[in-house]
Amino acid sequence: MGLKYRVYLEGNCTVYGCIKCGTHLAMSEAIMSKQFQGQHGQAYLFDEVVNISFGKAEDREMSTGLHRVRDIHCIQCASLLGWTYVKAYDNDNRYKEGKFILERKLLRDLAMAKVHPKSRK
Repeated sequence: MGLKYRVYLEGNCTVYGCIKCGTHLAMSEAIMSKQFQGQHGQAYLFDEVVNISFGKAEDREMSTGLHRVRDIHCIQCASLLGWTYVKAYDNDNRYKEGKFILERKLLRDLAMAKVHPKSRK
């Protein structure tokens, strides 16, 4: 099967990773809203997420109506992380299409330690 290529995120904002294996998933600057709820409580809506695989598309009734969604999993350890919106059947929810929900309890904040080359001896 070979090694899986994973994207490494870095910058001056928080990087969120998989709670189980730490694989990078998204940056805090990609958060569109923190006003969502998942199965485990608070969830964030992101416009960009990396290092994920997709489940089968299915229609789900959610608090804001019927949506076609796909579960998203960590590409490294296959943990369930949330879902992506494929289609919103209500016009007021169309902004969610192509966006990602990551459940806060399934994420960890990754500290980005920066080592400057001159500080090494």
